[in-house]
Amino acid sequence: MASHIVGYPRMGPKRELKFALESFWDGKSSAEDLQKVSADLRSSIWKQMTDAGIKHIPSNTFSYYDQVLDTTALLGAVPPRYGWNGGEIGFDTYFSMARGNASVPAMEMTKWFDTNYHFIVPELGPDVNFSYASHKAVEEYKEAKALGVDTVPVLVGPVSYLLLSKPAKGVEKTFSLLSLLPKILPIYKEVVSELKAAGASWIQFDEPTLVLDLESDKLQAFTDAYSELESTLSGLNALIETYFADVPAAAFKTLTSLKGVTAYGFDLVRGTKTLDLIKSEFPKGKYLFAGLVDGRNIWANDLSASLSTLETLEGIVGKDKLVVSTSSSLLHTAVDLVNETKLDQEIKSWLAFAAQKIVEVNALAKALAGHKDEAFFSANAAALASRKSSPRVTNEAVQKAAAALKDSDHRRATNVSARLDAQQKKLNLPILPTTTIGSFPQTIELRRVRREYKAKKISEEEYVKAIKEEINKVVKLQEELDIDVLVHGEPERNDMVEYFGEQLSGFAFTANGWVQSYGSRCVKPPIIYGDVSRPKPMTVFWSSAAQSMTARPMKGMLTGPVTILNWSFVRNDQPRFETTYQIALAIKDEVEDLEKAGISVIQIDEAALREGLPLRKSEHAFYLDWAVHSFRITNCGVQDTTQIHTHMCYSNFNDIIHSIIDMDADVITIENSRSDEKLLSVFREGVKYGAGIGPGVYDIHSPRIPSTDEIADRINKMLAVLETNILWVNPDCGLKTRKYTEVKPALSNMVAAAKLLRTQLASAK
Repeated sequence: MASHIVGYPRMGPKRELKFALESFWDGKSSAEDLQKVSADLRSSIWKQMTDAGIKHIPSNTFSYYDQVLDTTALLGAVPPRYGWNGGEIGFDTYFSMARGNASVPAMEMTKWFDTNYHFIVPELGPDVNFSYASHKAVEEYKEAKALGVDTVPVLVGPVSYLLLSKPAKGVEKTFSLLSLLPKILPIYKEVVSELKAAGASWIQFDEPTLVLDLESDKLQAFTDAYSELESTLSGLNALIETYFADVPAAAFKTLTSLKGVTAYGFDLVRGTKTLDLIKSEFPKGKYLFAGLVDGRNIWANDLSASLSTLETLEGIVGKDKLVVSTSSSLLHTAVDLVNETKLDQEIKSWLAFAAQKIVEVNALAKALAGHKDEAFFSANAAALASRKSSPRVTNEAVQKAAAALKDSDHRRATNVSARLDAQQKKLNLPILPTTTIGSFPQTIELRRVRREYKAKKISEEEYVKAIKEEINKVVKLQEELDIDVLVHGEPERNDMVEYFGEQLSGFAFTANGWVQSYGSRCVKPPIIYGDVSRPKPMTVFWSSAAQSMTARPMKGMLTGPVTILNWSFVRNDQPRFETTYQIALAIKDEVEDLEKAGISVIQIDEAALREGLPLRKSEHAFYLDWAVHSFRITNCGVQDTTQIHTHMCYSNFNDIIHSIIDMDADVITIENSRSDEKLLSVFREGVKYGAGIGPGVYDIHSPRIPSTDEIADRINKMLAVLETNILWVNPDCGLKTRKYTEVKPALSNMVAAAKLLRTQLASAK
């Protein structure tokens, strides 16, 4: 019985790639140094899978930034502004597309389906001259083969690549991206031919867009593409991999009819309805890659239940055509439990990180082949039973309070227009008020202080003194820059979700459970294992201290319940909305304590609300109903004069703008700068928004410093569709990943642009 892994984490067990990338970007190491670190990581990953007995081991899932950008490089689809003149794409061009450079901005970045992973959005049009410009897929296959490992090269499929792209600037928005298929398929043919010549017997095309609601013309594109590739694929086993949701019936029919394709991979964890389609319509003689080990969460697999499902599937497709697989790439989970020496042993027994999931996949494959490891299965059953019966999982008072929430919609008593008037009387802000999103640069010294405090190398008194000094520095800088609504810079926080999880019951934390978000950016999601409550105030001390340092309004900074949920590894033994309601009640307590402490502006970030939107439209309404309701629960009890802000990160918000309005926040700050003001098109199309809004005026994910004129131009574009009295001026996200040498001039230019526009507006009256 064969086993397969869709993809694997790239950063390394101790984030080796992250540090190598940042060293290279800072000019402290060479390209050769970076390539050496990456080669060592790939070698160790392939060895790990080989040692675990995995038959179908992936290659070309390693990336220096993301797999879609790798495909853009493969196809030579470099936007002209980067000055690429052909040939093999090198690091300069590649990282300029991802991060921008001193003279040109980066390409747009957005979320990868409904995950916290990001990708760089291809910019395409009729004039793009595609060419085979990156031989990475073939080189990595050969690299593995030289180590004695015959891998399955993985490519982003041609149709999904185009469907995930956008028309380049200056190209009509109605341009059909799928019309470019005939231009990119010759390059795919070249790659496939080179892989065949190098000895590949399998190739994997990731076509995750097949789980979306696709119109018939888009489904037809899959038929056309693989018909065109059929002769090139001859002699190879071609696997089409899907993940993250059910494959709709029409897409399933299209997929299983594709020419030249011998195998289909399905997510049977998040796509349980696909099982019914497999049982009734799976084509004879084809391979089924059954994704039963969860690639997106960290809970141990129910091996007995998975084996039962596999036995059913074996009866449908045959023993020699069934392959045990992960539900998706393991990129979305942590690397290895072995590195968690301080994690509570009971909770640890309930978990499986990427390294353990590889073992689970192989154990299932062996059991199906008649070689069941009884001890391994027994230990798994015992761990599942322990989790189910553990008293630390359930808090009856919390469950009762959360259940009672369904009796109200938790709206503030006064409409937003009246609230904004009351708030303005209290805050007395200028038009186009300036603010930032929350965090300020996390310096080496600041990280050292937090690390030493955690390790008990410095006292609590020394820690508090150091953090207060950092807050005072950030406050004084903002006053010098003349920012209107201040933040304390979050020096006490390593991560916006981890910080709150550490102070809430029902959460557990890892030492090395890092997951890639984009580029070198890694996050360490908390583990929600039980019912959630707030034992004591979490931020009041620091926010009060910061407010005491200035006469200007100081924002209290919180993470919202939906974002805490979506950026955590969430318990899978109750519906996600029930966990979210529990978190909402905890945040509500914190909001009300901040208000009592004299904090007049409170930001409750819902950076990941859009990210959690189900991939299928039929499931949108239910999710948005409980997600928006959860946000309103957090602040329904505050006075009209308390201004509630929220912030949302990279995503396509246009399709949920009415739900955003329904959140009933007083001010929303939202990503806009890196997506060609895509968000503003909603307002051009007539959507009326009466609350305060701050579409980000510059991209903090790039080291590039925008000029005053550039920011002023962005503000003018916003003023063309938004009322002057509701527009805020702010960066598009927190500043923790930037350096002060970048932040100071960028914020100075931002404030100067706001003042310039104020002067112009005043003189126009």
